[in-house]
Amino acid sequence: VKEVADLSLVSSACDVVSAAYASTKESHPCLRSVCDAAEKGVQSVTEATASCVLATLEPHVAAVSEYAAKGLDKLGEKLPLLPKPVEQILSDTKELLSSRVAEVKEAVSS
Repeated sequence: VKEVADLSLVSSACDVVSAAYASTKESHPCLRSVCDAAEKGVQSVTEATASCVLATLEPHVAAVSEYAAKGLDKLGEKLPLLPKPVEQILSDTKELLSSRVAEVKEAVSS
């Protein structure tokens, strides 16, 4: 999960969602109360079940983690843009589109 969360695209998406959530909570007092209550409930349930569930599932989690890491490595090989920073992906995309448009313009004018 940490490796996926560390991918720049995933991290950026999480940041956007988090900012929108925080802004919504700040802007709407009624929603803030509901969200705060939900957050406390989730936190309580998580704390109560985490230790016993993790102890029981630890061997399985380790196996799944190993397979997931291998899958992420393969995905990274097939999609080399995943580990790149979002700014670089946008820059590369703009550059690629610009060059393609220039090629089309040149072909049309010829």
